[in-house]
Amino acid sequence: MNDLREEVKELQIGRKIRKLRQNRRMTLQDLADQTGLSKPLLSQIENDQVIPPLATLLRISKAFKVKIENFFQEEDSSENCILVRAGESRKQIQRGLSRGGSPPYIYHSLAYGKRDRSIEPFLMEFEARTWDDTLLVSHDGQEFLFLLEGEVEFHYGERVMQLKAGDSVFYDSGEPHGFIALSEEPPRGVAVLYSRES
Repeated sequence: MNDLREEVKELQIGRKIRKLRQNRRMTLQDLADQTGLSKPLLSQIENDQVIPPLATLLRISKAFKVKIENFFQEEDSSENCILVRAGESRKQIQRGLSRGGSPPYIYHSLAYGKRDRSIEPFLMEFEARTWDDTLLVSHDGQEFLFLLEGEVEFHYGERVMQLKAGDSVFYDSGEPHGFIALSEEPPRGVAVLYSRES
């Protein structure tokens, strides 16, 4: 967990959010009003005390009118082609929950350092837990998941689906959705997120 937190800090997502906010001469309250997120939560995110989930980052990126990729790249990056070798997807973020509890998955950016991308590919690692409706998230865009190994339960609106290795699901992410692991070995898959907001 400490290693993970250190890797999250390397991304400096909180610093990037604070810099964007200050460059736009916005207060924390301004950002809270535009995102619907609380001022204390935004402050914790800016100070790297809370690791924001993808849905929260999408809300913040919309408020700033920037792509979500801005939070997953180095500021001086200009690579046109990014090769990520097996075992080298070091930049990873653990999805935090707004109401506490252990997170249901960890995501590793597979395009860290690539600028001006329209999609976000991630390696997902799911953790077993009991389903709770607080795990549901929604945001504009579309998502695709191909499950490489293990088994997960996917909640989409009122539907509940079980995915096994080799299964995939493509969906509009505006509908509340969430995953939990079902298999003993941690399930892993490749997920691609597309946000219509640019």
